[in-house]
Amino acid sequence: MQRLAMDLRMLSRELSLYLEHQVRVGFFGSGVGLSLILGFSVAYACYYLSSIAKTLHGCWFSFQKPQLVTGGESFSRFLQDHCPVVTETYYPTVWCWESRGQTLLRPFITSKPPVQYRKCVVFNNRGVAGENLLTPRTYCCANTEDLETVIHHVYSLYPSAPFLAAGVSMGGMLLLNYLGKTGPKTPLMAAATFSVGWNTFACSESLEKPLNWLLFNYYLTTCLQSSVNKHRHMFAKEVDMDHVMKAKSIREFDKRFTAVMFGYQTIDDYYADASPSRRLKSVGIPVLCLNSVDDVFSPSHAIPIETAKQNPNIALVLTSHGGHIGFLEGIWPRQCTYMDRVFKQFVQAMVEHGHELSNM
Repeated sequence: MQRLAMDLRMLSRELSLYLEHQVRVGFFGSGVGLSLILGFSVAYACYYLSSIAKTLHGCWFSFQKPQLVTGGESFSRFLQDHCPVVTETYYPTVWCWESRGQTLLRPFITSKPPVQYRKCVVFNNRGVAGENLLTPRTYCCANTEDLETVIHHVYSLYPSAPFLAAGVSMGGMLLLNYLGKTGPKTPLMAAATFSVGWNTFACSESLEKPLNWLLFNYYLTTCLQSSVNKHRHMFAKEVDMDHVMKAKSIREFDKRFTAVMFGYQTIDDYYADASPSRRLKSVGIPVLCLNSVDDVFSPSHAIPIETAKQNPNIALVLTSHGGHIGFLEGIWPRQCTYMDRVFKQFVQAMVEHGHELSNM
């Protein structure tokens, strides 16, 4: 409560200074108008600060620092020393801090960062990015063969280069499943994941709630259908494509297409195999995983906190807000997000100071 009061006083003071600077003329420049604006601003600040408190697995989340969960003191100390952003207070955008708002708005208001890429590889799944399928096979987050092939190919070209990987959402699920299967026998020195769906069953259940289905599930289902429909001639002998195109949810699509494509007996078999949480204990390199506990794609009760505590290579960074790949911050979050800052600092820390982990 003391911290909350301090945050409130700080935010109120900043709002006052901002309004005094911006509001000059007319009704809004008068004492009455300014008092009304300040009163409303303070009231909203109280609502904003008090509405972002959450509990997760018995832990109280206040509008303060993210929760850092690690399986060993060495990794925790390394991150605090070289990746301090994971211990800083994350202030979600004041007018857009709700999970769905963060998720929906980020693609429209954030600009592409002015980055010059060097030695950088993007892994595209089969049949996407305009490529035609040459065999009747697509991709899923449980099958890691293609990713493993790409990783070993890149390593063969640049065996002495620092080699890291990052995965977002489903890409993070694929990356974690790969790391869980290979353990320490991977060319990668470290990895980072963002907004991963830890338990596929819980993800599907959350996305099938009426509002989430309307905002996300149905649209994503149509995207999946579109991605396979352009190659439907390749699947004529494998899958009933007419039945696939009638799916109304991701779960129905996975049951009719993905599970059949990859030889699973049931959708439950596929979802069990696709859930990264079951392989987390086998990861053998340092991995930082950023999640928001209000992410409707990855419900907080499915985040494997206890499993992470049992692996010294894992660090979970959990924020109270941020949505799914949102993490917007600032008044007008057009440039860098909290997720971007975490990624930048972690990669730099591992490249420049990663050797310290082996000495701890």
